[in-house]
Amino acid sequence: METTQHSRHRVMLLPGSVLPAAPAYRALLESLGENVEAVAKDLEVYAGPRPPADYSLDTEIAGVLRAADEQGWDTFNLVGYSGGGASALAFAARHPARLESLALLEPAWAGNWGWSDRHRELWEKYRALEDLEPAEFMSEFVKLGVRPGVTAGLPVAGGPEPPWMALRPAGIRAFLGTFRTYDLDREALARFRQPVYFALGALSNPDDYGEIAERLSNVFPDFRLEVFAERHHFDPPHRVEPERLSASLRRLWSDADRSAKTVT
Repeated sequence: METTQHSRHRVMLLPGSVLPAAPAYRALLESLGENVEAVAKDLEVYAGPRPPADYSLDTEIAGVLRAADEQGWDTFNLVGYSGGGASALAFAARHPARLESLALLEPAWAGNWGWSDRHRELWEKYRALEDLEPAEFMSEFVKLGVRPGVTAGLPVAGGPEPPWMALRPAGIRAFLGTFRTYDLDREALARFRQPVYFALGALSNPDDYGEIAERLSNVFPDFRLEVFAERHHFDPPHRVEPERLSASLRRLWSDADRSAKTVT
């Protein structure tokens, strides 16, 4: 991959399907410090009052391309959490030459190949949520993301909900729908030579995010896993341990810069 060299790390950050990008990445952006040109981009699924009727991960890919072009970025580093992580994977498969590195913060999905029986059973539980009322849907959705018995750090209901929260059940359902049918190209990911970082919470559901990490470690040629012992999917390092995650991301981006300099 040919990369135009630049003096600052150019980074796009995609949030998960609950918090908008600005509050999701506020702490991390403050920790990244100098020499980083970062854009926290909201998901396309929430661009209107309801998800587009034809929504898929290709919708998110088009949004990332548009945002990068608006910034004038030929290449950049992409960071994605949860639904944003699944979108980042899809982008890497479709447009690898645009990326200098890929950072995955527990992507919500990573293709429909290589699933274990336990992962398949878990996804049947996710799909069973789709007929629930919004409040119950969100409560049960959160429980599936963590190890049994984990309660610390889970979202707690109380007080008035922000306006954007009303859109979240429909957005999550839209993600679950595209995950069922989207063709994430495993072979394209296997050809992705740039460094890939994966942040995994030890308290997250191992049949979900732990399995995804293991599967992707057998796909990407340059895969780096970091486990955060006290974190889980809804108490993630980009919000709770931003200094540690920031240091790891900066190492990733520096490694990507060094690798790019060796390519002519």
